[in-house]
Amino acid sequence: MKAYVFPGQGAQFSGMGKELYESSAVARQMFDSADEILGFKITDIMFAGSDDDLRQTKVTQPAVFLHSVILARTMADFKPDMTAGHSLGEFSALVAAGALSFEDGLKLVSKRAMAMQKACEKQPSTMAAVLGLDDATIEKICAEIEGVIVPANYNCPGQLVISGEVSAIDKAVELMTEAGAKRAIKLAVGGAFHSPLMEPAKVELAAAIEATPFSKPICPVYQNVSTIAETDPDVIKANLVKQLTSPVKWTQCVRNMIKDGAVSFTEVGPGTALQGMLKKIVKADAVEGVEIFGIN
Repeated sequence: MKAYVFPGQGAQFSGMGKELYESSAVARQMFDSADEILGFKITDIMFAGSDDDLRQTKVTQPAVFLHSVILARTMADFKPDMTAGHSLGEFSALVAAGALSFEDGLKLVSKRAMAMQKACEKQPSTMAAVLGLDDATIEKICAEIEGVIVPANYNCPGQLVISGEVSAIDKAVELMTEAGAKRAIKLAVGGAFHSPLMEPAKVELAAAIEATPFSKPICPVYQNVSTIAETDPDVIKANLVKQLTSPVKWTQCVRNMIKDGAVSFTEVGPGTALQGMLKKIVKADAVEGVEIFGIN
């Protein structure tokens, strides 16, 4: 069975989507439509903007979403048996699977980005990547630290991202290094994504998702919160809302996809981050016969 996976924030790069725009009439129409929906020329920033331009909140998430979804839409052989997306990429996965229209998906992603930015501005917060330490040790250290701090991204064995208040993250970096982590480094992000500090954004996004029509997808979508195959529109919507304050359980999603029959994974969108994670999950579990590809 073929699985298609979609990257999240951080995969963006200057020039993304330009070749697509120049080579496909379908892509041009979708990019032009996106400019109208967003009310500004995101295509100019994607095709020729600087890294700083692409890091603008109103740009980053819609840019990654657009690149991924339009790429999938223009693939002649895009016939997924299952899809999944990492954080923001879950919206791309849902549009690619037909659960959500392109236009509605873009509007929700834009709303999500702005709501998250507002939540970040309310309280100084950040994230840190912890490498080379087992999940249980990281979870135990987080539980013992005063303040808001939680595991946020279970990316692959030996790579977990934590999220929370700046002082708590600083303490965690120190303790995790002492506990034997190969590296524990703060990330250059605007705030504590996938933590309780995103609650204001969750409330705002919930109203927008509730007002948006969702359909039954053409194939199961493995969501970050539940980690299992989902096809019920109401469950999908509820999980999307929970995702803002819950961890991205990517390792668990991939393991369930393999358990359910996935023998090939194709990352669709900018960058190669998911391919690296997939290879580590497959290797750690000693799974054989799983092929990993990328289209960007």
